[in-house]
Amino acid sequence: MISKEHIRLIFGLKIKQARQEKGLSLSELAQKTGISVSYLNEIEKGKKYPQSEKIATLAETLGVNYDWLVSLKLNKKLLPLSKLLASGFFEEFPLEIFGIEPAQFLEILVNAPDKVTAFISTLLEIARSYDMQIEEFYFSALRSYQEMHENYFADIEAEAKKCREIYFAASQIPQTQTLQKILEEKFHIQVQEFEFEPSLQHLRSLLKGKTLLINRLLNEEQRRFVLARELGYAILKPTHRTYTFSWVEVKSFEEVLSNFRASYFAGALLLPENELLADLDVFFSKENFEADFLINLLAKYHVSPETFLYRFTNLLPKHFGLNELFFLRFDNAENQFNLTKELHLSGLHNPHASALGEHYCRRWISISILQDLQQKPNPEREILCKAQISEYYNSDNRYWVLAMARSLSPTPALSSVAVGIKITSHSQKVIQFLQNGALLVRKVGETCERCIAHNCPERAAKATILQKLERQKASREAIARLLL
Repeated sequence: MISKEHIRLIFGLKIKQARQEKGLSLSELAQKTGISVSYLNEIEKGKKYPQSEKIATLAETLGVNYDWLVSLKLNKKLLPLSKLLASGFFEEFPLEIFGIEPAQFLEILVNAPDKVTAFISTLLEIARSYDMQIEEFYFSALRSYQEMHENYFADIEAEAKKCREIYFAASQIPQTQTLQKILEEKFHIQVQEFEFEPSLQHLRSLLKGKTLLINRLLNEEQRRFVLARELGYAILKPTHRTYTFSWVEVKSFEEVLSNFRASYFAGALLLPENELLADLDVFFSKENFEADFLINLLAKYHVSPETFLYRFTNLLPKHFGLNELFFLRFDNAENQFNLTKELHLSGLHNPHASALGEHYCRRWISISILQDLQQKPNPEREILCKAQISEYYNSDNRYWVLAMARSLSPTPALSSVAVGIKITSHSQKVIQFLQNGALLVRKVGETCERCIAHNCPERAAKATILQKLERQKASREAIARLLL
């Protein structure tokens, strides 16, 4: 069933097309019909749908049939639009958050329907070829949305600050019991520890009606984040939300966005902006990198390494001007290293997750720290914190990369999180210890399959893709010589 919004869009496009075919400007059409320019503009953008007498006036002035104008029938030029509306594209892809009005996109489609339709079909074909699901498009769209805003959202920061002022003392770290009490007494959400069946043991929580079921295997930091996240949902009041944490099924982009906002709220609540900024000022002013200082901050705020380092991506661009950075999360199970979360600000930096099925460089500190954690007698009780300067082959990029690793409760896997900051004159001024030359420096690639380090002792796979590219280059050069 076609929505009222789509009916307005189709009507607006018909009016615009008929006006342009008549060679009329908006001002000229306004003079002939007595309808204001601003209202006609709203009609053509699909934001307004006029009363029947105005439709009759428009139809007569433009020389088109009234019944055709109000119908959903489209001429041959607009047929690709019909297919696009029927596909659910506008329900699935969030054009508005990127500042694109649906009418603008449809206008592009109308002006070049065959090319745009072919382009969209190509994207879908690429997605099918790489076995990409619709939820991967949603998460990619979310990352782009975060990058547009340098992953800082003042409205959520303000809500978290307001929540702390209402429910917590100025310097009080939100405790588990207090968070639970707020949910139960203020928002009537009951909290219950629960033992999930084996197929659901990866879940951290499930909202069942007005009862929040929390996996009893979670540690204290994870439990606090779950409660803070649920408080974010209660305060931000999204129209769509997921009821599981972690993901089981992704139904819409609105769910993905509201999940992100609730999680952002939790991070801002547990790691208050001004207090953490003061701690980071102290850390960056040190002459030497001090891992213990960061471990102590984890204990101070009672948060997981992922919550802690991800919060860096909110604050470093906004307050320190460190906007050339990336965030990575690797999970390790059965000696497989899987990149499960990434964010790149100010462009696509090394490394990135486009290398499907390839072996990420074992010299990355994100992976080497996991290997170090595996060697510990009781890895489930350890939190490692290390840093290195990574210099990329075939690139001038150099990054200071800070990594933390720990057991990924409630699953038996291990997890590492890392923040990489591009080394520039500015970052060296902000982070004092980048100037002392004492940090470990390593040459790194992206994946083994693409790496030029032929004698690398950490290599996990042959350089098959590099060799293929070299053969293609040799072929092009040979052809060029023959054509001389």
